[in-house]
Amino acid sequence: MGNRITIPFGSQHVALPEPIRFVFQTENEKIVDVEVDVGYVHRGIEKACMTKFKYTQVGYVVARVCGLCAISHTLGYVTAVERLMEIEVPKKALYLRLLVSELDRVHSHLLAMGHLAEVAGYENLFMHTFRDRELVMELQELVTGNRIQFDYATVGGVNRDLSLEVERELREKLKDLQERCLWLKDVFENDYTIKLRWKGIGVITPEMARELNVVGPPARASGLATDARNEFNYLPFKEVGYKLITMKDGDIYARNMVRAEETLNSLEMIFNLLDGMPEGDIKVPVKGLPEGEAFVRIEAPRGELFYYLKGSKKLILDRLRIKVPTFSNIPVMKELFIGMDYADVPATVISFDPCLSCTAR
Repeated sequence: MGNRITIPFGSQHVALPEPIRFVFQTENEKIVDVEVDVGYVHRGIEKACMTKFKYTQVGYVVARVCGLCAISHTLGYVTAVERLMEIEVPKKALYLRLLVSELDRVHSHLLAMGHLAEVAGYENLFMHTFRDRELVMELQELVTGNRIQFDYATVGGVNRDLSLEVERELREKLKDLQERCLWLKDVFENDYTIKLRWKGIGVITPEMARELNVVGPPARASGLATDARNEFNYLPFKEVGYKLITMKDGDIYARNMVRAEETLNSLEMIFNLLDGMPEGDIKVPVKGLPEGEAFVRIEAPRGELFYYLKGSKKLILDRLRIKVPTFSNIPVMKELFIGMDYADVPATVISFDPCLSCTAR
């Protein structure tokens, strides 16, 4: 038996600037045990939504759960309220929500792929990927008016229509972005060193994924056909060319390639929805107060995002509960580390694209 060494990874780390703490026990650089703590940035957002804010304001509060996932959190909340109050949202508003939701997925997946390239030592590829992500953020600002905290969806519809000028600029920049993303996919898919570094590392088998309830790109990279966009009818994804992307190997390479393929499918869906954008209103008036319980499951960039709410005909909700994808994926991360070389930890963690701002909130 070799020397047993305790290695803390986080709560801040050069490869993971997120407030999560792993404490690894290693023998001869093999991990034999690990503890995880995710409670470093708890901000009491759920409690605030049940005590300080009216139900019509909560969508703007939950957008502050995370700068990266703001669109997903607001979308989850307003969809739950609309189902509880039986509000019929105009078709055009659903298309506009789908537009910003997929733009959000593209920028988030590019961030994950760039971060993974950086951890692998590909500084130049990291810069290329983040440069392209910057283009998506410009498009999000064009559509929503904001660069980070978008506040686009609201109960009953969306806050801003798509002008002809913005649509024209959107189409032009999306063409450039599509070409850039095809190039990035080719590099990630065919670079010999990347394959050598990521193939066969951090493998989640389909059985592990199923048993530990893995969600999002890590689940689909292990062959699980799970995607809330395909399973729950909250936006018209199937009308605009949604494709379920899965792979079989379950390793770091597969998780990255699922994101690369999904990025291209998101861009394809955006072109299709722009071509078929319905006419009509973007919002309906909201009357009454929420009464009863509702939950929704939507597909955020990192996986399934769950919103539960309960109201009793008051302006302030009785209960709001949020379950985020990173929280769902932590059990399999812990399982995966046992027996792994410590040197593979940074790339394996980043391949999950963890979001601790969402998790602790």
